[in-house]
Amino acid sequence: MGGKYQLLEDAARRAGDYLRSLRTRAVAPSPAAIAALQELDEALPQAGSDPAETLALLDRIVSPATMAMAGPRFFGFVIGGSLPIALAANWLAGSWDQNTALYEVTPGVARIEEVASRWLIELLGLPPSTAVSFVTGATMANFTALAAARNAVLANAGWNVEAEGLFGAPPITVVIGEEAHPTLLKSLGMLGLGRNRVQRVAVDAQGRMRPDALPRIEGPTILCLQAGNINTGAFDPFEPLIERGHEAKAWVHVDGAFGLWARCSPALAHLVRGVERADSWATDAHKWLNVPYDSGLAFSRDAGALRAAMSITAEYLPSQSAHRNPSDFTPELSRRARGIEVWAAMRSLGEAGLAELFERNCRQAARFAAGLRAGGHAILNEVVLNQVLVEFGDAERTRKVIAALQKEGTCWCGATVWQGRTAMRISVSGWATTDEDVERSLEAMLRAADTGNVR
Repeated sequence: MGGKYQLLEDAARRAGDYLRSLRTRAVAPSPAAIAALQELDEALPQAGSDPAETLALLDRIVSPATMAMAGPRFFGFVIGGSLPIALAANWLAGSWDQNTALYEVTPGVARIEEVASRWLIELLGLPPSTAVSFVTGATMANFTALAAARNAVLANAGWNVEAEGLFGAPPITVVIGEEAHPTLLKSLGMLGLGRNRVQRVAVDAQGRMRPDALPRIEGPTILCLQAGNINTGAFDPFEPLIERGHEAKAWVHVDGAFGLWARCSPALAHLVRGVERADSWATDAHKWLNVPYDSGLAFSRDAGALRAAMSITAEYLPSQSAHRNPSDFTPELSRRARGIEVWAAMRSLGEAGLAELFERNCRQAARFAAGLRAGGHAILNEVVLNQVLVEFGDAERTRKVIAALQKEGTCWCGATVWQGRTAMRISVSGWATTDEDVERSLEAMLRAADTGNVR
């Protein structure tokens, strides 16, 4: 038994060493580190091996071949590194190995999720009756919330979709913005609502849905809005759009994968004014809340619709409880206790700490924009949140600058094409990103842009 616990202590030591190295190592893995992955292509051993040797191999070969997403200068996607308390809670919860489905079986982790649900509803200013689902990410959060939407709009039309399916059901109209995130479309496809059957609404110069372009809504309809355009960070105008949707008895869903967290900041809350009037919401916790993968959140104003879409019963399951059964609100029956990290992050930071994190990242994004603009480069978006789009001349030159920056290793940003223009996208989402990291990264960006190469 002692050897097993020593293995866990060794893993913790190695993890600590890895995290400490992120401030000084290049963000992207080196070609040599990637080439060394070939060592993993071995035949399945006939006999077992020492677990300590397996762990050492994993650390020696794979650790150097990782992208430093957990570090302070990865700006490629809208993801933050894990807060130390969230990672520590994840490790502890992993040792508990709880299948978080039923309160009577796993009361400790089920109660944590009850508390975290209440905190989230209060923090985001959502209706008190809102039901919360702890899922894997924004894709499954959209899927889960939209399953509740599908249930509700068809129930209003006299159809029980959970019992009868979609064959012969009244058609559902789905309305989305032209710049809706692809994961929303994936969710609609998985729900049988089709990726191509949607009605697309024109957007403005920042990617916001235009209320004047909203089509006439009638019959069972789901209107999908966006809090935080993946390129610009812009927000759909919620108040007029939600009012129009509800006048036509549509279900209004908000994809707020990262932008919904603006509700937590007094300085940013105006961006999401009116979003609480929607019927469902989706967000990622492993984006701006900075908890480990995988962690998404779905919210439904109509708890009954969500429960009807997700709950399951069986003779062997002790499903009767005076408390919330987590499996009544998630696609999975068996799942890990991912609500633990959400609870730990919120309790550790508190309301003030969360607001400071989001506001600091937005201020850092604005600094990137100002520094690049001063260097003579075009900023394509209004920097209202944590997203910056910068263009370094034509598409070919922009891609060359991005490639040079990625190769140099100080920071990592990716390319995007937005409204016909190729740009570098800077997403600032990490708790560990300091102002010094921003200045160091900005200098590297300007060198890349000025010389076409980076020293």
